[in-house]
Amino acid sequence: MRLTMLQGDITDQTADAIVNAANSSLMGGGGVDGAIHRRGGHAILDDCRKIRSSKYGKGLPTGKAVATTAGNLGARWVIHTVGPVYSATEDRSDLLASCYRESLRIADELGAKTVAFPAISTGIYRWPLEDAARIALEAVRTADTQVEEVRFVLFDKQAYDVFTR
Repeated sequence: MRLTMLQGDITDQTADAIVNAANSSLMGGGGVDGAIHRRGGHAILDDCRKIRSSKYGKGLPTGKAVATTAGNLGARWVIHTVGPVYSATEDRSDLLASCYRESLRIADELGAKTVAFPAISTGIYRWPLEDAARIALEAVRTADTQVEEVRFVLFDKQAYDVFTR
């Protein structure tokens, strides 16, 4: 698998799948989640509503992943995963690693060969960037996957610098 680090907007990516750092409602929100829903258009939200009305009526659990259409994005699919909120008193690193592993598992089910990830849980969920990068890279490097390229699309220079170290 080839790992690529880019600084930029994940919604500008052309890839088989773009990963959304979603909230459990799957109904859009702020940060990456809001940007993907806004740019991708109503088709993503329509698919998320179908998922909520069938398998995940109470919301997508933390660390799990599901796929929808990508709507107007330059991808075939959006893989939605719910990252954990950081806690200084409880180790939730397995849940964060699960977001990456589960997203790659879904990518394999879809036949995706290129997947673009954001830095999951590092925004409003306050996961320290250095630790999040370590967990993300380890989870991706050790995943049993057929994905050929994983891109980490980091929104700002600080995140890009941390992930490339």
